[in-house]
Amino acid sequence: MGYSDQRFDVNLSILFTELPLLRRPAAAAAAGFTAVELWWPWTRTPTPARTELDALKKALDDAGTQLVGLNFYAGELPGPDRGALSLPGAESERFRANVEVAASFAAATGCRALNALYGNRVEGVDPALQDELALENLSLAARAAHDIGATLLVEALNGPESPRYPLLSAPAAIEVVDRVNEATGLGNAAFLLDLYHLSMNGEDLSQVIKAYAGRAGHVQIADNPGRGAPGTGSLPLEQLLDELTEAGYTGRVGLEYKPGDAPSQESFGWLPAGHRA
Repeated sequence: MGYSDQRFDVNLSILFTELPLLRRPAAAAAAGFTAVELWWPWTRTPTPARTELDALKKALDDAGTQLVGLNFYAGELPGPDRGALSLPGAESERFRANVEVAASFAAATGCRALNALYGNRVEGVDPALQDELALENLSLAARAAHDIGATLLVEALNGPESPRYPLLSAPAAIEVVDRVNEATGLGNAAFLLDLYHLSMNGEDLSQVIKAYAGRAGHVQIADNPGRGAPGTGSLPLEQLLDELTEAGYTGRVGLEYKPGDAPSQESFGWLPAGHRA
């Protein structure tokens, strides 16, 4: 039990960032991992040139790494933004322009989980109008994901780091998941259960797992405080992952933590090499 029976993947948008994007898959493979995930890599454009998409696919293929999770366009992330789909105007249009591009890239790489960050509240805009726009855009994304046999993920973030993000609890994210599934009738929207974010919000993680493990389409971890590697904080991550397994979760566990000042490959000492692939 513990870490030994989990299927881990590495988030290449927070780990190995000391390297250019196209070298990160090979670095993850050299560290022993065969699965990776990414935030949308092109923060300034939802529609990168075909040559850029092809180059990233080639880097993944050459490294022998499987892309298992991808974010839709979410604005400047890392940075001030937390998604685009609920922001009226240009950012919402960028999200819509990205939906087919991201889904097509996911199809080409065999990725079957697409994460759609909700977006911050906008000062002076009625939250109900943002929620209406969000449902429209999430439904569009869910249909695109369904067309390639993928799951649409909805994630709760944490209030201290993302105070203007409206989904700051597991129930809040689940409510959106339910709205999307009801609107589309497809049933392919699911909860991205991030133990770090939920812990920062003060939620009872064991209770969240009991209540929502069956609704989770993906899990991500980092220790708290600090968002570092397991063992650098106080979260009982091995125990919590055991609880997820016991609750029936069989999906991937994404490593979405900050490696600290050392190179990323030195941050995996908590996980024996034989359990990384």
